Order: sequence, then structure tokens, then C-alpha cells
Amino acid sequence: MTRRWTARRRTVLAVTTAGVLVAGLAACGGGDSAPAAGGSGEGGVEGVDDGTTLTLWTRAPLEYQANLLVDAYNETHENQVELTITPNDDYVSRVGAAAGSGELPDLFAADIVYVPNWTEAGLFADITDRVSQLDHADEINQGHLDAGTYEDAQYVLPFVLDLSVIFWNKELYAEAGLDPEQGPTTVEEFKEHALAVQALGKPGVYGTYFGGNCGGCNVFTWFPMVWASGEEVMNEDGTEALLAGDAAKEVYGTWRELWEAGAVAPGSRDETGATWVADFQEGNIGVMPYPATLLATADETVDVGVVPIPGVDGGQSTFVGGDGIGISKDSENADAAWNFLQWLMSEEAQVEVLAANDSTVSRSDLADNEYSREDPRVLAINEVAGAPDSRTPVAVNFQQAFNAPDSPWVTLFRNAVFEGGTSVDEDAEAVTEVLGQ
Repeated sequence: MTRRWTARRRTVLAVTTAGVLVAGLAACGGGDSAPAAGGSGEGGVEGVDDGTTLTLWTRAPLEYQANLLVDAYNETHENQVELTITPNDDYVSRVGAAAGSGELPDLFAADIVYVPNWTEAGLFADITDRVSQLDHADEINQGHLDAGTYEDAQYVLPFVLDLSVIFWNKELYAEAGLDPEQGPTTVEEFKEHALAVQALGKPGVYGTYFGGNCGGCNVFTWFPMVWASGEEVMNEDGTEALLAGDAAKEVYGTWRELWEAGAVAPGSRDETGATWVADFQEGNIGVMPYPATLLATADETVDVGVVPIPGVDGGQSTFVGGDGIGISKDSENADAAWNFLQWLMSEEAQVEVLAANDSTVSRSDLADNEYSREDPRVLAINEVAGAPDSRTPVAVNFQQAFNAPDSPWVTLFRNAVFEGGTSVDEDAEAVTEVLGQ
């Protein structure tokens, strides 16, 4: 297999996290004598299962699914995977340091929004030829594949999907005179439902909640409202923000109306994401965008309804988040590492491990399975992952533009909701400036 490792990628390498820049990693590790990307092709489509010990890194939010997958693989294969879980806030810096010293594990997962930066930086091995041999290659979530594609080469497969949907509290809906079995189908209905719950006047109960100081929370939950409306949030290259369009302004305006009406819980204003879902889980929020992966947890305390995120005039969408996974540039066991990746995409892993434990599958042909059919909410979550207006936004400077605490995106939505919303056009241009750097 041809190694696609260019001098440009060795020089442009830059991995960022929370304002910390880890640069020049490839200059410290890797190099032209590194193993061939994606392995030698030994073992064909299944790779090698010969008792190799493989190392795999992932971040703490995916610990549950990662343990399920690794345990199932180890029980059925000669290869054995040693899993390392790293706290979320430490993960990027750990990967950056290991990349710089040529000590990345055989396999490692990455938040899908960082994948374009890391693939361009050359941290993953090229698996293009391997992926093309899979019978179900066309059924793998396209958003994650696109995020892991650089210069027409593929480097990443989906590890765990995390989707954004609308959760509502059926008990509060019934008290407010709403149909407890019918969630909002437009942004306007979302507002009406939140206002209806707020009108109950129950102490400590609010119509809705959002991460008012959390960039990642609101790309995850507000971008789908724009996509479902038929508009985009960035250009195709991820270098220009399209956040001042009609649909985007309608979304900001809706949240501003809810805030001014007192229907947004006060804690939202300073919410950094640390306690973003706590009030809903305690039964104090009527309706809000929510991570689908937390359905089982929310179900423990609230009778939860689930619908896809709607647009201004209908439609449905989700942010296809979660983590991608690839073989590292430093792996000397790439053929065995591929054996894990091809198994990860199998029906055995997707249905009997992930779906059986209420996690979203990464193959569209497996969305309707014996486990999702037991709960229409899970089936709805699986199906929206492949909806035409669902997206995984791709931008090399995504972290700086959107997720960082001081990002221009945070400035935009805080001005739009809390400061009257008169600077959206100017603030969107500031996002473009960062995306284009």
C-alpha cells in the first residue's frame, strides 16, 4: 500500500486544545522510514489475528462503549487489545505528546471534530484500500468517513456515534396540557412547548435549558436546527462561516425570546457544559436538545420523549458527533490493528455489542435491528444519523472557531441571546477569520 505522507503534512502539523498549541509533532516523530500506512495487506479483508497485543487509547466520555467493544473483541479473538482511558481534558495533549515522540498506540480514537486536523497532520495511517474491501463500505456513516478523509485518502472509521436530538419530559408536558407523546416538529413548536411548561409556574421548573457559555454544546444542538432548515453553517471547505443566514438568525432569535420570557433556566447563562444536562435529569426542564447517548441515564429519572432536532419550518437533523478511530502512524502492528477495525464495522460488533447496549450503530443498513425495534426512540435516533440533512461539520480550525471557551462562536451566540442580537453579521465574520487562518 502506498504511504501518503508528504513533506507539507510534516511541516503544517498542529494539534490544538483549549488554547494550548502542540506543533511540529511530525518533526519530532514518524518519518519516511515508518511502517507502511495501513499495514502490508496481510490477512486480506480481515487482517491478522495471530495473538498480537494491541494498544488502544480513547477518552473518558466513551469509556462505557469502549470497554464493551474491547471486552467482546478480546473474548472472540487471538489478538488482545489493551485499552487506556484518558480524562477528556487531558486527551489531546497526551496524543500530541505521543505523536511528537513517535509513541502513539496502535489504535486511537479522536473526537470527530478534531479528526480533520489530525488526519492532515499525519497522525493516522492510510486505510483507503482496506476500507474499500469491506462489503458494507457504502453503509458506514458518511459524516465520519468524510471527516477522516484527506486528499482522497481515508484514515478513520466511526468508533462511537454521539447524536443530538430533542428530549422532552412527558410528565411536565401532560401537566402543561401538551400531548406527552408528541415532541416539537418545528423551531416555533419548540418555543411554544417550552413556554407552555414555563407557564406552569412550578418552583425550580423551566421550559428549557442550554449551554450559554459552551461552544461545543451549541454546535452540537443548534447547528442541526440550521441544517434541518435547508441551510449550512460553513462552506464546503470549512473556511467560511455561514452563521448569519435567515435560519440561523431565526434560531438565535427563538432562544433570545425564550430567555427574555424567563423560560430558560437561569443557570444556562454561565453553563460551560459541566452541568448541561443535570436539570433535565432531575425532572426540572420541559424540553431541550440533548445527547442521544444519555437516553438510558435520563430514563432512570424522567419519562423521556425523543424526536430528531427540527428546523424552522420542519425537517429533521442531527450533529453526527462522537469519535472516529484509526491506526496510528507509529503502529508496528497495522495488519493486526486492522483486524480490530474491520470487526468493529461487523454486524456482530454493531448490533450484538453496541445496539444491544443502547448505543447508536454506525452502519445505516443496521439501524433497524432487533434491539432498536424494542424502543421506537432508539430506532428514531439510529435513523436520523443517516438523514439527508444530518452532518458532521469538517474544519481544520474547528476547535479555535467553535469549541474553545473564548471562541468567536461563543461570542456570537452570547451576543445574540443575552445582548440583543444586533451583532450577528459582524460576529459571523469573526468566526470566518478564525476558520480561514
